[in-house]
Amino acid sequence: MTAALILLVAAMLLAVAAASELPAVRRRAAADPVRGETDSAGDRLHPRVARIASLIVERFALRGRIARAGLTGRVDIRAVLVAKVGCALLAASTGALLAPAAPGRLSLIVALTLPVAGFLGPDAVLERRASARARALRGSLPDALDLLATAAAAGRSPLAGFGEIAEGDGPLARELAVLVAEASCGIPQREALQSLRERVQAQELGALCAVIERSRRYGSPLAEQLHEQASSLRGAQRRRIAEQAARAAPKIQLAVALMLVPSVLLMIAAGLIANLDRFLAGI
Repeated sequence: MTAALILLVAAMLLAVAAASELPAVRRRAAADPVRGETDSAGDRLHPRVARIASLIVERFALRGRIARAGLTGRVDIRAVLVAKVGCALLAASTGALLAPAAPGRLSLIVALTLPVAGFLGPDAVLERRASARARALRGSLPDALDLLATAAAAGRSPLAGFGEIAEGDGPLARELAVLVAEASCGIPQREALQSLRERVQAQELGALCAVIERSRRYGSPLAEQLHEQASSLRGAQRRRIAEQAARAAPKIQLAVALMLVPSVLLMIAAGLIANLDRFLAGI
């Protein structure tokens, strides 16, 4: 219990120290926007700590996770690192409190696995958000393909079609807005499409980029290919919904068997018990 209290106090002190550093970092970033991204609290730490932080960023691909979650420019890597360390300390404190209550060797497992789980918790949150964002992007992709096909059939370029889709809302519109902004800044279309494929690692979007690039290189008809891809995606979505509905039926039956049937039996049993004297009087 003493070790748990020491870890809890250490975690609280580190949290207070981190909170006290935030105003100074924000003032420096506002005073010097060019160095605001690089002159961080990690740069003023011990070089070994800075190397460890850089190793964590590279090993866990935090930049890619943040980009896939759609949080680029909204969540800083330093905030993710602080969250990982804070969750690890909190989990270590919780493990120190729960480990003595665990039977046998499970106490050691609890004390060791909880800090690791806390350290990996922010990564799991980012991946969950990225998965939800990818599903939303795939859901809006067939309609976007039809719009692009219509624009291509009218003789317009794919970037013009992307610009019209980018005026909407949703993750696909935001990603296409980034692509249009990069192309308007002079980045070649091939590189802008490659950047889109790296930000959103979805097979369907990669196929769209490949179709556009193949049409640009070899002059193949773009509108027909986009219509075919949209029809294929809608068919895949229908099959996915049918599979989900088929998997939901056994779950509903299990819920009925475990919850509704026992509740009905309890009501019948309560009625029988309430009228037990009448049944016994008849006997």
